[in-house]
Amino acid sequence: MGKGQILTLDAIEDIKSSLPFTLRGIDSDNGSEFINYHLKRFCDNNKIQFTRSRLYKKDDNAHIEQKNWTHVRKIFGYIRYDTKFALNLMNDLYRNELRLFHNFFQPSVKLVKKIHIGSKLKRVYDKPKTPFQRVCECKGIYPDKIAQLKNLFLSLNPFELSKTIDKKLNKIYDAASLPHRQAGKNSKIYKNLKSKPYVVSNSVPSNLWLHS
Repeated sequence: MGKGQILTLDAIEDIKSSLPFTLRGIDSDNGSEFINYHLKRFCDNNKIQFTRSRLYKKDDNAHIEQKNWTHVRKIFGYIRYDTKFALNLMNDLYRNELRLFHNFFQPSVKLVKKIHIGSKLKRVYDKPKTPFQRVCECKGIYPDKIAQLKNLFLSLNPFELSKTIDKKLNKIYDAASLPHRQAGKNSKIYKNLKSKPYVVSNSVPSNLWLHS
């Protein structure tokens, strides 16, 4: 548990080995888990550009800060998890069903341009696409890894993934450690989290794009 330098580096190495493209840069915040010689040496040895955001400027990493809500707080809430048991349950969910569900079945839109119409601002977005669809459209990807990911996608059932995620989340909520002085304060939050299943929303209606 915690944000140790070695554990952070191990996680980054794991991410690098699983990416279907070359990792060219890392842009971190100013935490000591990133700003250290272990990560600098790793980036130098692998010819990875290493930059950091400015102090107290969260907008420098706006997309990442947004994920703190969609990929963390929206799922686990603000309950305190401080046991190794809960940590193992959360890591298992992230490494398996939740990772697959987000990357293969959760489309998102990206801002294309902004149009000023008088005093109003109109935002134009592209078509909704899943992270996997966007990766497939990129240049410089590894064909063998993309082929493996396509086969994996065709073997998945988003509804089964959703059911499994819901079951695992309930176990994680049960493993939450709430201090006695906060029990009354957080009881409503805890009940709400347990009662709301993590359901499929905006799932991809077709996989025809895989064969293009």
